[in-house]
Amino acid sequence: MVPDAEAGQGALAVPTVYFLGAGPGDPALVTYRGTKLLQKAALIVSDEPRHAAIVDEFVPEATPRMNAEELGQAATTRGRKLAGLAREHGMVVRIVPHDGVLFSTTTDEAAAVRRQGVDFEIVPGVGVAATATAFTGAPVTTNRVRSVRFVEAGEQSHVDVSKHRNTGHVLTGAREDIESALGSLLGDGWDEATPVLLSSDLSTIAQQTIESTFGAAVERLRETFDEGTQVTMLFGQGIAQHAELDWFETRPLFGWSVLIPRTKEQGSHTARALAELGATGTIVPTIAIQPPRTPTQMERAIQGLVNGDYQWVGLTSVNAVRAVREWFDDLGLDARALAGVRVAAVGGPTAHALEDWGVTPDLVPSGEHSARGLVEDWPDRDPLVDPVGRVLLPRADIATEVLVEGLTAGGWDVHDVTAYRTVRAAPPPAPIRESIKAGDFDAVLFTSSSTVRNLVGIAGKPPASTVVACIGPATAQTAEDHGLAVDVLAAEANMGSLIAGLVDHAVHRRSEDLAAGRAPLRPSQRPRRR
Repeated sequence: MVPDAEAGQGALAVPTVYFLGAGPGDPALVTYRGTKLLQKAALIVSDEPRHAAIVDEFVPEATPRMNAEELGQAATTRGRKLAGLAREHGMVVRIVPHDGVLFSTTTDEAAAVRRQGVDFEIVPGVGVAATATAFTGAPVTTNRVRSVRFVEAGEQSHVDVSKHRNTGHVLTGAREDIESALGSLLGDGWDEATPVLLSSDLSTIAQQTIESTFGAAVERLRETFDEGTQVTMLFGQGIAQHAELDWFETRPLFGWSVLIPRTKEQGSHTARALAELGATGTIVPTIAIQPPRTPTQMERAIQGLVNGDYQWVGLTSVNAVRAVREWFDDLGLDARALAGVRVAAVGGPTAHALEDWGVTPDLVPSGEHSARGLVEDWPDRDPLVDPVGRVLLPRADIATEVLVEGLTAGGWDVHDVTAYRTVRAAPPPAPIRESIKAGDFDAVLFTSSSTVRNLVGIAGKPPASTVVACIGPATAQTAEDHGLAVDVLAAEANMGSLIAGLVDHAVHRRSEDLAAGRAPLRPSQRPRRR
């Protein structure tokens, strides 16, 4: 009996090797059971760097990892070594490509594991055929195409290919193997005009799909893909629907590389939102968070919260929430110390940070997510209802006075306390600095004036070809003061509106290109403008 991995590696009765199908490449397509196995494993064996994104996403940092190349070439040797690793570690997860079964040595390795007296389990992933169909919009089966052939590309592929019109075909292999397969098919009498679809990096934002014919496909392959690139080739009646069903590569920001000058914690949410639109987000921290130079004020403020000296506490950033939480931890307190205190958050991300701490904010702006929006929704003080009348604003050492002035005008006694300091972050690695200056990024998202100043200071100024998107007028003015032309100004001062503005800009540029009869290009692909 194979033990339950979800019970934790310490509960394993016997050593076990789990062969986990990684799916097509996107970590989001790893199965639910697969994510649980990755989180509980005592050792991860994967193909590096092919499965690096999956390992980074789901495997705890402390879990030991091994490159599958260290197991050797022969399947029996790999299986024997996996069995030994299972005896040593307990629970071993061996990540294998795609579904983990078709055109795979998984079963040979599993058999070798069993011969060593070690248990195994094969956990299938999303297969290449389903992925190719879904992410290229080219069904391999239709109401008329009733069968599918899976073929490993190579010189002998024509033996396995059916000429029946009701059969779809999925060929997989390296670019040169696909070329050999095409030569065999043409040599077997196939018509050069037979339509074919060729795709690489399925399900990822690096996916490329080209439409061609048997006769022209080899040249297109060599133009588009490097030697050794894994390519999936589809042909059959279903690929005629590609233009109609192509949803993945037609997303508004597909293939865009977007620079996010924020901290890793703040930028991760933005990067995920961009990925849903087809873009790659690269986070470059421009500030570092440090404690205040004189902690006495904040210590007194925390004590005042505990003693009931404040009626409200206003959090104006995710960093402010994190800073207050760290102060609580250092003083041996938790979120229960906020009982009886009303809590305001400047916007959605700040509110989410509070909820992660177990605190539900009492006030989030209904309109603009900014200090100004918070003031507009903050109730004026009524001495009969609000006898304490004090508000604590734990914030950075550099902050706007809008909130302080607005609350004071509403009758509140505002205690504006420095909870943390922001300092300029260290410069990013040289390759990122060079990419910024070279215009390799299609866009940059600026969320404050300090992000503009600090990015230019630590990494240099993006060229005119990079789309500059700013969250508000003040940020845009700072960008212009630094010689940047602002292309996108968010309609509202929040990240969702900023991304929406970038999408509108991208769609407009694409429409202009198509109307002019030009092939749509990303900003980084266009000739550099001075």
